[in-house]
Amino acid sequence: MKKLDSDIISFFRRQGFVIVSTLDKDGTPHSSCKGIVEIDDEGLVYLLDLYKARTYDNIKRHPKLSITAIDEHSFTGYCLKGEAKLIKETDIKDEHLKAWEEKITTRISKRMIKNLKGEKDPKKHAEVLLPSPEYLIVVKVNKIVDLTPKNIK
Repeated sequence: MKKLDSDIISFFRRQGFVIVSTLDKDGTPHSSCKGIVEIDDEGLVYLLDLYKARTYDNIKRHPKLSITAIDEHSFTGYCLKGEAKLIKETDIKDEHLKAWEEKITTRISKRMIKNLKGEKDPKKHAEVLLPSPEYLIVVKVNKIVDLTPKNIK
């Protein structure tokens, strides 16, 4: 497992979502959006998945995956590569469920503030339509790829 430094942890905690890439049964990449519940310096990333579909099936078959996030304004980003373990819904720790609920509440609050300021369409609050998490993905990070162009560092 690869330890994560505080800059990488902070970067991922600021993200509204990340792109998780797995392999379909025919070996082609499959990418989906997931929310990070927690990330720690020991190299563990906790992702809650709201739909038990392709990502779930892909991880069961082949647990290696990548987690990618970028910040288009600063032109920085990282790809964390590792192995995933699936935790069924009934075994998800209360602290992870609470963290997820807090993230959703924060996202709704931020969206409502933007709506009140007239920055976004006030009719759309997609987070309230999200289902409860189906399972937890725990990823042990084995490799960190810095996606920031060398001339920007």
